[in-house]
Amino acid sequence: MNSLYQESGAYRDGATRVYRDGAVRVYDLLMSIGIDLLEIERMEQALERRPALALRLFTDGEREYAASRARPGQHLAARFCAKEAVAKALRLEAWSHHDVEVVGEGAQTQVALHGPLAALGVQVDVSLTHSRLTAGAVALVR
Repeated sequence: MNSLYQESGAYRDGATRVYRDGAVRVYDLLMSIGIDLLEIERMEQALERRPALALRLFTDGEREYAASRARPGQHLAARFCAKEAVAKALRLEAWSHHDVEVVGEGAQTQVALHGPLAALGVQVDVSLTHSRLTAGAVALVR
């Protein structure tokens, strides 16, 4: 369906929007894909310059998982990409990084939606990857 909707002054075509007041509106979102890539070194440098950034971007579980790995920044970068890919797939404009949590590892990696995003009732599949230099993720929302 390609209808154009207007709600609260915002035009959206087949989109989800989380408003600043936390309200969630869903419009015809049947399936959507998001992708994100990041240079791992950029994440490592940002976390080194501003250690509190990790608290703002990642849940306790995400930080604990990364801390158990040989190169934590590599795993945080991949999780950051997953969060951004989910936000793109849902076409979010205002959201908290803590509302999108990456849980598990390997083939069992999943996304848990919290806060206002939990009310969307969507299933999110995610795939994370990284090389020595780059991290990436793809999210499929259905």
